[in-house]
Amino acid sequence: MASRRTFIKWSALSAAILSVKRNYASGFPIPGKDVKPPVVVISTWNHGLAANAEAWKILSSGGTALDAVEKGVMNTEADLTNSSVGLGGTPDRDGHVTLDACIMDEKGNCGSVCFLDHIKHPISVARKVMEKTPHVILVGEGAKKFATDNGFLVETFDRTPSADAAWKTWLEQSKYAPVTNYHNHDTIGMLAIDSFGNLSGACTTSGLGYKMHGRVGDSPIIGAGLFIDNEVGAACATGTGEEVIRICGSHTVVEMMRAGKTPEGACRTAIERISKSPKDLKGMQIGFLALNKKGEFGSYSLRKDFSYAVQSSEIPNGMRGSEHKW
Repeated sequence: MASRRTFIKWSALSAAILSVKRNYASGFPIPGKDVKPPVVVISTWNHGLAANAEAWKILSSGGTALDAVEKGVMNTEADLTNSSVGLGGTPDRDGHVTLDACIMDEKGNCGSVCFLDHIKHPISVARKVMEKTPHVILVGEGAKKFATDNGFLVETFDRTPSADAAWKTWLEQSKYAPVTNYHNHDTIGMLAIDSFGNLSGACTTSGLGYKMHGRVGDSPIIGAGLFIDNEVGAACATGTGEEVIRICGSHTVVEMMRAGKTPEGACRTAIERISKSPKDLKGMQIGFLALNKKGEFGSYSLRKDFSYAVQSSEIPNGMRGSEHKW
């Protein structure tokens, strides 16, 4: 017969084993056996390749995820041939290019700008909002004044020649018909985990092409287009922002990872919620990216052909396709 001392010893050991299993299943580090996650950066769509390469310069030299995601998406903002991000973006119905962006760090600090025009790098203005004001979001003329007060230059052109020509062609019919996947909502969202094990994210866009003047989508909204929880993981979204906002999409993805789902499984849950919408989703694309605290990543989209770029200390910079519902 086992002695009381033996019983207590085995009971304590069983409790310890259960605790380790519980910690492992939840995705949190195992006490006393912490393994540093790989350094990772992921971002949406094909333009993520160049953006990741820029971010990797910072991450590979021991820099922070926050610096990396800002510099990474700045690369896309500066590309005037990109029709969905930055000043080269497709204008709204009235011919104005308006920009939205947000950024969030590992401490829960965040900043955002909406409906900003004539500023080359809205992501950097969003970071200034985060670091220099008590607010989270600045919009329109207020955001622009804040930008210029902080040294950002005002660009004088209204549209690039290619965007101007496309807008004038669109005016011939003025038909609002968003294009699935390409040329209309290729937001860049970027997530990274650095050598310190900290997560950050950034999101920037010129929004839906030929949108109503004043429209703002999910990209600059913390919890919709982007969300970071440094204990759990990070998520970002791309596609038709109205549907992402309805379910607080990126926050939903992070909460699903908190509940134990893999990054891909969490993204899939968010897409399945959107797919139950009573609204007609025909012609819409929505995709989510997720990165957890262990450096695991995944994606899921409403339709096929959503791609994302990934680079890590274990994987060279390259493209991957997302799993999708339809």
